[in-house]
Amino acid sequence: MLSRLIAFSLSQRLLVGILSLALLAAGGMALRDLPIDAFPDVSTTQVKIILKAPGMTPAEVEARIVAPIEQELLGIPSQVMLRSQSKYAIADITLDFADGTDIYWARQQVSERLSGVMGDLPAGLSGGLAPITTPLGEMFMFKVDGEASLAERRKLLDTVIRPRLRGIPGVADVNTLGGMVQTFEVVPDVAELAARKVSLQQLQDALANNNRNDGAGRLSSGEESLLVRSDGSIRNLEDVRAIAVVQRNGEAVRVGDVATVQLGALTRYGSVTQDGKGEAVEGLVLGLRGANAQKLVRDVKAKIAELEPTLPQGVKIVPFYDRGNLVERAVSTVTKALGEAIVLVLVLLLLFLGNLRAALVVALILPLSALATFVLMQQWGLSANLMSLGGLAIAIGMLVDAAVVVVENIEARQAEPGISRLHSLYRATQEVATPVSAGVVVIMIVFLPLLTLQGLEGKLFGPVALTIVFALGASLVLSLTVIPVLASLALRSGHHAAPWLVRKLEAGYAPLLEAALRHSKVVVAVSLVALAGAVALFPLIGKSFMPSLDEGDIIMQVEKLPSIHLAQSVSTDLALQRRILETVPEVKSIVARVGSDELGLDPMGLNETDSFLVLQPREQWRFKTKEELIDAIRQAGEAIPGVNLSFTQPIEMRTSEMLSGVRGDLAVKIFGANAQELNRLAGEVVQLLQALPGSEDVITAQNGGVQYYRIDIDRQAAGRLGMAVDQIQNDLRALVEGQKVGVVMQEGRRVPLVVRGSEDLRVSPQQFAQLRLPTPDGQAVALSQLARLEVTDGPVKIEREQSSRMSVVRANVRGRDLVGFVADAQAAVAQKVKLPPGYSITWGGQFENQQRAAARLGLVVPVALALIVGVLFATLGSLRQAILVFANIPLALVGGVAALAVSGEYLSVPASVGFIALMGIAVLNGLVMVTCFNQLSAHGMPIQDVVRQGALRRLRPVLMTASITALGLIPLLLATGPGSEIQRPLAIVVIGGLVSSTLLTLVLLPILYRRFSAPQRTLAP
Repeated sequence: MLSRLIAFSLSQRLLVGILSLALLAAGGMALRDLPIDAFPDVSTTQVKIILKAPGMTPAEVEARIVAPIEQELLGIPSQVMLRSQSKYAIADITLDFADGTDIYWARQQVSERLSGVMGDLPAGLSGGLAPITTPLGEMFMFKVDGEASLAERRKLLDTVIRPRLRGIPGVADVNTLGGMVQTFEVVPDVAELAARKVSLQQLQDALANNNRNDGAGRLSSGEESLLVRSDGSIRNLEDVRAIAVVQRNGEAVRVGDVATVQLGALTRYGSVTQDGKGEAVEGLVLGLRGANAQKLVRDVKAKIAELEPTLPQGVKIVPFYDRGNLVERAVSTVTKALGEAIVLVLVLLLLFLGNLRAALVVALILPLSALATFVLMQQWGLSANLMSLGGLAIAIGMLVDAAVVVVENIEARQAEPGISRLHSLYRATQEVATPVSAGVVVIMIVFLPLLTLQGLEGKLFGPVALTIVFALGASLVLSLTVIPVLASLALRSGHHAAPWLVRKLEAGYAPLLEAALRHSKVVVAVSLVALAGAVALFPLIGKSFMPSLDEGDIIMQVEKLPSIHLAQSVSTDLALQRRILETVPEVKSIVARVGSDELGLDPMGLNETDSFLVLQPREQWRFKTKEELIDAIRQAGEAIPGVNLSFTQPIEMRTSEMLSGVRGDLAVKIFGANAQELNRLAGEVVQLLQALPGSEDVITAQNGGVQYYRIDIDRQAAGRLGMAVDQIQNDLRALVEGQKVGVVMQEGRRVPLVVRGSEDLRVSPQQFAQLRLPTPDGQAVALSQLARLEVTDGPVKIEREQSSRMSVVRANVRGRDLVGFVADAQAAVAQKVKLPPGYSITWGGQFENQQRAAARLGLVVPVALALIVGVLFATLGSLRQAILVFANIPLALVGGVAALAVSGEYLSVPASVGFIALMGIAVLNGLVMVTCFNQLSAHGMPIQDVVRQGALRRLRPVLMTASITALGLIPLLLATGPGSEIQRPLAIVVIGGLVSSTLLTLVLLPILYRRFSAPQRTLAP
């Protein structure tokens, strides 16, 4: 089949040329249309339910909302995880589905189950399914700055900016945070209500029933009809005051008689602060799942530029996070490495081939293979990102392997007399077609295990494997079709002298080979010792899941006392910001969010703050590394009492939350029923982890210590006054939290109409205890006469996973490998933490990913190796020779292990990918060498001459493939931009392994072939 393909290409050169031009056009269009992002979409199919229950405590949210919903949601097909958080006034439920589950089908299933249980939930809930975004959907963050008040800026964001941005294709939603949401506020006067015998419920009913426009039909007016419209909606504060509540003694009791009507603001569950100066208003653009990040950010910027001239004087939109910048930096990191690698490859081709025409013919395989890869990426639905383009950069050196062998053999056979030039080209290409095809197929096979990886690692390295397979497959086809055609047009016939570099290398290699053949036992012994040393060294290398990606941004997470109120939390954040900006000049600006956001996608408590640190350019830093900068920020924060600091990055934080519901390298989850016992066990685990070397930012949520003001209603006392428990609770919620009773339309804007008690009620518990509630008979009774009031402790939040309560300890690891740290932590916890019956501990986070990846690779890599042996056997026709070539693999890994140990890198998933690539390259070189030996042996040449002449004849292609692959990875090794942390371990392993692999191929393989190869039968030339 390969012979017919080569013959067809050489006989139809015009057609091959036309198809090559078509490939150029198709590849160019595919590259133009490929979506561009910083990273692959690593999110799972995830559905979130956000329900708001104003005034409810975490315990009530769990018992009355979360638990019934969880029971209904259990058992949905393809569901793999169910997590929930019950916080003050918010229920946050997250469902993860198996990879490949259609997001719309998953949302439909959840929506159907949710609608089935909504009737049993408390009245007054709002919310539902969260927008179709992903945890990595935060694309663009901005502030609305200016001289306007917080309320005016928030109004501008809600009514002007947000609707315009939501209309952009690819935008899932625009989250609005900070500022004041204006309301029409009705503040009841309890004394006036009692004097006029009006209940709070009657006031709320009157407001709800007197705020509507409606139609009544048509009237005839001559030849025309009139549409009847009754106008009864509220337009201003006077309309509210004029509403009649009840009728007493022939007179209407109006809202204005029993309440103060004013403009107010919704109860706030969070705030945004900036630069230690005060509060701010923030917008957060969320991208749809699968949206093109670069195009989305570009469209958002264009829309903001269009909006700014229409904003009030002095108000401006100031971006402080732009995913597009990260996309550009990440893609430029890998494209720069790609460009540098191509230059290095061209230089090496010229040095080894000594012929500019031949070098250019081989080099043309690079753009053609890349363009073919872009076409296949588009068909496969891949985006151009750090990982997929990184796969192309990794493969650059390997893409020319097949073309190098073909062109090198064409040059070697051009001087043969007596045959036509095209036939000479055919024979030269056909001679190496089988070993080259087998070698490239072997390399493609060794990358197939990456396609079986699951979870985060599968989503990250699946695109790498697919891109490499696409590129190698394209390069193989092009090497057997386009390259011979180009060679027939560009290369001159006649004998070509070996280049200077090759002559020098052959002069140095010949005596080395002779010495090795004479002292074969010494060479074998040294090889075995090196292999044994690598085996002994391997367990000493630290193991980790993934190097931390430097996104260029820092998120500082601040945790305060659980009982803190919003005003004090804001004050603490501002003091911390001022301290950091004064002492760490590398931080240019700080935007911080405390508490819950508007949509409830990230429901933090009032004691939790996420601070986004905008940094100065690296050239202005006093520190060499980001870790040193973080240490300086942490030291500055120590001056502020009562805060715990931890540090992460935007995408890293959301990825950790998505995987385990926790932010951090390590998540220790303790399951049990009693909240106090869970808190105690979590405290013990924290102390143990903090004592271990390498631990950093070890934190468990301070889940106890929130002050609850418990109102224990006396049923008999309430009954004597004709009051029901439900009525008392509703009145209290309306007076303290506020109760929404309608909406006022103002210039197309929906303004909530709220009944809420006066601010005096919320000043102190003593004032609240004296609150007088109206009774049905027109009296007013003090709350202290209806209930027993006491201050108790309660939880900040209640976390559940798979319907079981849990407490979580999170930790980051620095300065040592993750797996070793977790092993020490597990031993310490098992020894010193005694779990009561019914309690259990699981270890998650990045550690869980590492264990899953290691287990999967341990299963599928042996299968891939068996497939390699099968391909070698099919190619060589000899099991002995297949094993002989296969023996290159363990010996090639020696250099990779040594390189990891010397560089101090850990054995991570990227390093494992490097070892996988190394196996394929080692097999390719061994196969090229053994095939040449077999061809010489088939002509009856003595075995001694076979290994000498064969090794010298294949010196150039072996050195070319190895050095081109190694030097092609040098730019990745030296890169410093975002994503270089992932590529570096891979480059280290491959470069180190190629040194040992090439040396062993050139020195040890001839010895092994001479000793173990079976006599070959004579084959036709």
